[in-house]
Amino acid sequence: MMADDTKTREQLRDVQEYRKLVLLYEALDAEIDKLIMTYGGHSEDMPEADFERYRILARQRDELQNDIRATEHRLLGDNSTD
Repeated sequence: MMADDTKTREQLRDVQEYRKLVLLYEALDAEIDKLIMTYGGHSEDMPEADFERYRILARQRDELQNDIRATEHRLLGDNSTD
């Protein structure tokens, strides 16, 4: 029974982490969209400073997406397929 409680706590922690990551991802995605739309939806029209900011935000978003996938993998276990 003790092992089940530990596993349940770990799963709860992973679910909470997943939710946090998704919220962070969505916030970054919205910030990227806002930045791009400032320039008519085209990153190539951005001044250098804003383009660099866009690249940093996009990199952070990509890292969060990787973290989300890793958390999904933990939640779903090794039985999941991509």
